[in-house]
Amino acid sequence: MDTTDYDLENLPPDLSYEDFLQMLLPLRDSLDILGGKWKLQIIFSLKFGRKRFKEIQREIPGITSKMLSKELKDLEMNDLATRYVHNTAPITVEYELSEYGKTLKSVVIELYKWGSAHRKHITSK
Repeated sequence: MDTTDYDLENLPPDLSYEDFLQMLLPLRDSLDILGGKWKLQIIFSLKFGRKRFKEIQREIPGITSKMLSKELKDLEMNDLATRYVHNTAPITVEYELSEYGKTLKSVVIELYKWGSAHRKHITSK
């Protein structure tokens, strides 16, 4: 059976180890693309529209130009962000979420909600 056919809320008790390993692949893919300290923060910033490089950098405390450039290239490579170069003097470069990148909206919202609840849970101890 294809592991994508499983209902994640009601996994069968006799799930084989091989199927379990197959089910980990989409999670690993997601973490490879979205993992790390910066990617989700950049995606969250771009969620509010097209922005220049320096705008993004100002919005995300602690990110260096080198790291932002690397992460934006990764997002472009995975078709999550689109880069626009305007032939102005000096050249203007802007970024926005691609249509495919916008499919992460519900993921970002759920992570935000979980993170807010977790922060309250931890700080209330």
